Amino acid sequence: MKTQDYIALEEEFGAKNYHPLDVVLTKGQGIWVWDVEGKKYMDCLSSYSAINQGHCHPKIIQTLIEQAKRLTLTSRAFRNDQLGLFYKEICEMTHSHMALPMNSGAEAVESCIKAVRKWGYRKKGIPDGKAEIIVCENNFHGRTIAIVGFSTEAQYKDGYAPFTSGFKVIPFGDADAFEAAITPNTVAILVEPIQGEGGIIVPPEGYLRRVREICNKRNVVMITDEIQTGLGRTGRMLAEEHEGVEADLTLVGKALSGGVYPVSAVLSNKEVLGVFQPGDHGSTYGGNPLACAVARTALKVLVEEGMLENSAKLGSYFMEELKKIKSPIVKEVRGKGLMIGVELHKEAGDARKYCLQLKDKGLLCKETHERVIRFAPPLVIKKEEIDWALERIAQVLK
Repeated sequence: MKTQDYIALEEEFGAKNYHPLDVVLTKGQGIWVWDVEGKKYMDCLSSYSAINQGHCHPKIIQTLIEQAKRLTLTSRAFRNDQLGLFYKEICEMTHSHMALPMNSGAEAVESCIKAVRKWGYRKKGIPDGKAEIIVCENNFHGRTIAIVGFSTEAQYKDGYAPFTSGFKVIPFGDADAFEAAITPNTVAILVEPIQGEGGIIVPPEGYLRRVREICNKRNVVMITDEIQTGLGRTGRMLAEEHEGVEADLTLVGKALSGGVYPVSAVLSNKEVLGVFQPGDHGSTYGGNPLACAVARTALKVLVEEGMLENSAKLGSYFMEELKKIKSPIVKEVRGKGLMIGVELHKEAGDARKYCLQLKDKGLLCKETHERVIRFAPPLVIKKEEIDWALERIAQVLK
């Protein structure tokens, strides 16, 4: 079968809720992927930061195979020999007290919404049904009904009402707006350290520190959604570390399995997750032994193979070299670590056409918010490979 044959099958039988570039991939290794006709590409998207460790990392794959042969699922009706070890290791790596394992990022977000609301009623004394969670404009936290209900992107909400109430939207990066929005019924703020889907939007320096101070002063739970920014993407284990803060709840997913298996987690202090009692919340697959084993190895290789340091060092290099490209269509280059956005001027048109040109040159990336090209290669990338990418990016942007 050829590329067009596979595309035809998707078009005939699949829902049309995605608009992918027309490349059909069949193999991946490290930062490279190959299509069904044998053409090789550099992956500069990393499946939206799920492939931080590179495609098919051998140690993660080996763990997957070994654990799959031994035990895959017990449900949470019984204990398994991987869950406690996963709890201990991820909590130690992220300075957390407790962890709640789930499967997708959206499940982690939904779980934390339930947790902070219950905390508000049980611990803060908010009247039942009155809890408010503050979120930011331009946010992206998932696709469930509750989550799209507080999105400010019109398409994400179109045709899905009625929505869950209890959310208040404020500008991103504005700590004064956050403080002004707090009421006696406020339980939490949910914020991305860097807005990924929103266009790689980096808040002002000190923003997260100020949010942390306000939360402490006003008895509000601070939640950081690190599903895209976490686990090395910005050059630290968690992006919140750049400002020396610790959230009350931190959400991780995507790279928690190195792109091998769906795993997410809510990381928390004991006060907030401690409100859950048996029967309050759960997931059949959440915390299954296969997921836990894979996640343990995915975390281990991030640290042992120096991927965080590589992200910090080569991310700075990549961004500075991108800024040196003299192009009349480039408005701004921004980001942190290997999470980089190139925003184009309006006159340049849709960023997608530049992504298509880069695809033809053997580099895969994706547009976000129409005029931003996102570059987020696996954290195992080397300097000479970045130079290879820069040469092609310069050709297209010029």
